[in-house]
Amino acid sequence: MRRARLLIAALAGVLSLAAASDPAERLKDPAQEAQARQIFRDVRCLVCQNESIDDSEAELAHDLRQIVREQIRAGKSSAQIKAFLTERYGEFVLLTPSFSAGNLALWAGPFLVVILGGALLFARLRNRTPDPDLTPLEAQRLRTLSEDETR
Repeated sequence: MRRARLLIAALAGVLSLAAASDPAERLKDPAQEAQARQIFRDVRCLVCQNESIDDSEAELAHDLRQIVREQIRAGKSSAQIKAFLTERYGEFVLLTPSFSAGNLALWAGPFLVVILGGALLFARLRNRTPDPDLTPLEAQRLRTLSEDETR
């Protein structure tokens, strides 16, 4: 049992090292590397779409990490780097998109459609006219049909 635990621990250690980024790619300045890692968590992998580039193993995520590190080496701020990525790939690249009129319309649109539909349904039901009473000819015909059925 002890050997199995040691084997599992060793395997977990090897896998965690394999998942870590290549040390040669990391920035030498720890503050810059921390800034890069923060940006990595805010940028979506365009291949995986549900992961940040920090978590993704896709080739494009690797390329995006390199681009971010190059931008940081060039002295750009986090906002400038995110603006560059947004300009290049669209706002979808950000895991937390900025507040804008377009995003507001995207999120509020379905609620507005449901509210408008409910209001139209309420107005239509409220203003409908009641069904008219039967004419004497229709009443006679109904009586005749019901008498025929009872026989």
